[in-house]
Amino acid sequence: MKRREFLKLSAVGAAATAFGGLGVSLTPTRARAQLLKTSWAKQTTSICCYCAVGCGLIVHTDTMSHHAINVEGDPDHPINEGSLCAKGASIWALGENSRREKNVLYRAPYSDKWEAKSWDWALDRIARRIKDTRDASFTEKNAKGQTVNRCNGIASVGSAALDNEECWAYQAFLRSLGLVYIEHQARI
Repeated sequence: MKRREFLKLSAVGAAATAFGGLGVSLTPTRARAQLLKTSWAKQTTSICCYCAVGCGLIVHTDTMSHHAINVEGDPDHPINEGSLCAKGASIWALGENSRREKNVLYRAPYSDKWEAKSWDWALDRIARRIKDTRDASFTEKNAKGQTVNRCNGIASVGSAALDNEECWAYQAFLRSLGLVYIEHQARI
């Protein structure tokens, strides 16, 4: 037996052992959520609020503190059959995240430091900048003399971190300002 034949035979033997002798099946398997085995947690089914697909969730809630401790895909739900996207899998962290920032942080232009500001300061500043930009770029009538009432100086690219109802309210607000350039991450 030559060296090349020995290597071929060894490769075939290793592949046969790895895939044939160990009971590994390469057939597709059905997704199943691994249910949290806690007797003290209340299990509730719910629907994910993101993207309008309507994936089913199983939410485990601590019966003592009433906080969500785990969220998993519902294996009995006909849409997602136990699987979840990254947003759905981390949905519990929106409300139950102790590290979530609760203050407004502002970084001035050309600065490398963040400053804590009040919510009133931030909302006033945002409102003033939107008003100034809208006033500077507002078009009441087009070249044909037709009333268009649009703002060409502001555009919006929405985030999939908002749920459907929040997206609707957000785009209604933007349209009331006269924005034409309204886009969303999910459509892009």
